[in-house]
Amino acid sequence: MSAPLPIAVEVDARDMLCPLPVLKARKALKGVQPGELIQVLATDPAADADFKAFCEATGHELVNFENTADGVLQFTIAKAAA
Repeated sequence: MSAPLPIAVEVDARDMLCPLPVLKARKALKGVQPGELIQVLATDPAADADFKAFCEATGHELVNFENTADGVLQFTIAKAAA
């Protein structure tokens, strides 16, 4: 089993409401290569559904989702191949 890829970019979208977390993630994804990972930190309760829909619509892969003990939602997204 290979080691997971490191996070290329971390996007801090805490305390931002929809659609800002997704817009910041979209901008970050433009700056990484296909297959590279970004991690988004958000506190908007709607972000869970927003990121699932965003990844389905764009072809990016939602690799991991965690709701941390302190209420921060962590999304790890792999950029889709061009």
